Amino acid sequence: MAEREESQDFGFAVKDPEAFARNIARFVEEAGKAASAYLKPREEGKTPVEFADSLGDVVKTLAKVGEYWFAVPERTAEAQHRLFLGFMDLWTSSMKRMMGEPWRPAALPDPRDRRFNDPEWSGNQFFDFIKQVYLISSRWADDMVDDARDLDPHTKQKAAFYVRQIANAVAPSNFVLTNPELLRETLGSNAENLVRGMHMLAEDIRAGGGDLKIRQSDPKSFEVGVNLATAPGKVIFQNDICQLIQYAPATKTVLKRPLLIVPPWINKFYILDLTPEKSFIRWAVGEGHTVFVISWVNPDERQSQKSFEHYVREGIVQSVDVIEKVTGEKAINAIGYCVGGTLLSIGLAYAAAKGDDRIKSATFFATQVDFTHAGDLKVFVDEEQIADLEYKMQMRGYLEGKTMANAFNMLRSNDLVWPYVINNYFRGKAPAPFDLLYWNADATRMPAANHAFYLRNCYLENRLTKGTMSIDNVRLDLGDVTLPVYSLATREDHIAPARSAFYGASFFGGKTTFVLSGSGHIAGVINPPAKKKYQYWTGPAPKGDGYEKWLPKAKEHPGSWWPHWQAWVEKLDDRKVKARPIGGKKFKPIEDAPGSYVRVKS
Repeated sequence: MAEREESQDFGFAVKDPEAFARNIARFVEEAGKAASAYLKPREEGKTPVEFADSLGDVVKTLAKVGEYWFAVPERTAEAQHRLFLGFMDLWTSSMKRMMGEPWRPAALPDPRDRRFNDPEWSGNQFFDFIKQVYLISSRWADDMVDDARDLDPHTKQKAAFYVRQIANAVAPSNFVLTNPELLRETLGSNAENLVRGMHMLAEDIRAGGGDLKIRQSDPKSFEVGVNLATAPGKVIFQNDICQLIQYAPATKTVLKRPLLIVPPWINKFYILDLTPEKSFIRWAVGEGHTVFVISWVNPDERQSQKSFEHYVREGIVQSVDVIEKVTGEKAINAIGYCVGGTLLSIGLAYAAAKGDDRIKSATFFATQVDFTHAGDLKVFVDEEQIADLEYKMQMRGYLEGKTMANAFNMLRSNDLVWPYVINNYFRGKAPAPFDLLYWNADATRMPAANHAFYLRNCYLENRLTKGTMSIDNVRLDLGDVTLPVYSLATREDHIAPARSAFYGASFFGGKTTFVLSGSGHIAGVINPPAKKKYQYWTGPAPKGDGYEKWLPKAKEHPGSWWPHWQAWVEKLDDRKVKARPIGGKKFKPIEDAPGSYVRVKS
């Protein structure tokens, strides 16, 4: 059907020229403050200038794509012809529209793309033309990378990622004069929105110590230990790299096997204890588990030499020792989330080699142990980039938390970056309170030795599933891990892709139950049954790289996977004992949960 919708008068006019002029002057003044907030720490030597390093890799990578298309004249002509045809289609449809003839757009956005939802993007020919130029150009750039056949897979993956980031950044929705919604709001408010936005920009640059720390949630609405991470419990043990929290029982009897949770060390553990209604920890306590959780230190130069070996021995092994002394039990269930799950799997292989079988079952939330299909995070991992990162970490003793936070945000920049840039700095509106995004911004640092080992041995060399990884002079083999495994993947995961989790789960030596949850890396895991959201799929045990064949045959179930996991745990051992006091008789509580380690800001 031909498109005939035309724009109405949406009020693209300055309401009060004098007020508009005053606000533009204020906008320029606030922009100067933002520039000063950016430059001052660099002039004082407090913040290094590292942008050139990142830009250099982008230029070198995209240059290889250019070399492919310019190496042969026929390829160059083909590339030009593709772009020319797209623009000719746009020109033809635009001329028909101007003359009142039936027309069809040359390019349409993806229906899921919310950037172009405003009716002016289609109703106003000027904005519609800009939108289509952008869509044609960005899709052409994507095709240039996809069709560059001589590129090695890693270079092609990096090029595709960089092209996507550039395309997201230059989208017309990100600029006042080319976004009808922003332009309408700017003119309607006499540019007061820009004044507010530039003031917020300066605040966020100062909060980031000279780098932009985009606020995704109202930072004043939440406080750890006040309205987040409030499950009652005590810190009963601590060392240089972690605190161990035991939570107070909520039932008169509890499962005989206590539960140890190993969260990721690159985020803070309270993702599992957000608000009470979202808390997996509270739910697990209510289901009769004696819950212990590791809270990793937010490291500085003092932990610079703490490697994977230390995190296994001083984190997991010492926690198991404490749990045994507190409960008297030598049979423990364990959960690992994301890289906490990677660490747990390494710890299990280490324990198997040492003859330590106290952990009787393992559950992995969105965990990778094989990194063949590790997704776009592999963009940041090659020999040159890791060597550069190792040098920077050696200078400080740790990796800044904002580095990893920025990398995760860039994986979904159209969800986690640009909407907040538009809302905060162009519309001048503070983001709404959102516990999950507050946690997302509460980044933690990583010790140099630990992070270097992780990047090299897992992402770069994929040693764990090859059987060539060693810690503490012990060679690790996941095939020696013969305990029951519950592996949860999330279908829309951009950090630990479902295919990667599925393939990795096939390397364990025991019986593995694979479950796929709806949604992504966080919402797919933190999905309380009471919410009645999403769904999960079950099927046969994973075998090799067979996720794509497994999925069509899997059985779908509505709602949360949490009760399914609880049934799995109880099937292994449902014996009950009297609820245990915190610390038992051997460990005096140090402080209230959530402890002091988790409160340290980066």
